[in-house]
Amino acid sequence: MNVIVTGTSSGFGQLTVRTLASNGHTVFATLRDIKGRNATAAADLAKVPNVQVVELDVTSDASVEAAVGDIAKRTGGAIDVLVNNAGRFSMGIQEAYRLDETKSLFETNVFGPLRLNRAVLPHMRAKRSGLIVNVSSIVGRVSLPTLGTYSATKYALEALGEALRDEVKWLGIDVVLIEPGAFPTKVGDNGLYANDPARAEGYGAVAEIPQKMGESLGQLFSSPQAPKPQDVADAILEVVKMPAGKRPARVVVDALSGGPIKALNVDYDKHRQDVLTAFGLA
Repeated sequence: MNVIVTGTSSGFGQLTVRTLASNGHTVFATLRDIKGRNATAAADLAKVPNVQVVELDVTSDASVEAAVGDIAKRTGGAIDVLVNNAGRFSMGIQEAYRLDETKSLFETNVFGPLRLNRAVLPHMRAKRSGLIVNVSSIVGRVSLPTLGTYSATKYALEALGEALRDEVKWLGIDVVLIEPGAFPTKVGDNGLYANDPARAEGYGAVAEIPQKMGESLGQLFSSPQAPKPQDVADAILEVVKMPAGKRPARVVVDALSGGPIKALNVDYDKHRQDVLTAFGLA
């Protein structure tokens, strides 16, 4: 299959590229600034068999259109899979974020996938087949204190993916949400962190949650029980390998807190069907 993966400079994205390519898929590894700060990552990926590196900035309409157009030419329009992985982590007291900061987070985490979907779907519709994988999060299902802003972007991604799944399944296109828990990747290195001490001071111990959570996760990540980011790439590979039309709506990848999220998803799916029935959409 011809696969586009966004956000491949490190972490889940890079592992997904390597995993899919090693299983015989032609993978278009997309990332920003391939001649600048991501030059090393781009060069390393370009050496991997079955991988082609393409520059793409998910926050730019022109960049997305140009990159997908280029890939479509290379594949004769046969774009089989899109993995919307590019995203930015965020943590902090909601009041301590400026509005423009929150907007920038949505630009990457929500509008980025929307841009890619809009660019790729015409090619998938034309051949009546395809798969869109959105890398969400367990906090796209349950919002936690100081993670509300980040969760909001993932909740939005979940809502869009859920509706899109029903909109395109009759066209032979599947949509799957991958819901990872916490993993030791570089996602926090370029995260957006609320930085307004004057406002945070009024929250007392709540303002200390990011630091305490970071310390706790740091201990987990340095232990023998540390979760393996490769598990997420393997989950994406399994979804790609599944028969069209038989893929699940959501896949939880989290050994730490995945149980409650899986249970929530089961109950949610049942009640969602009840709502669909009430609206005559079952």
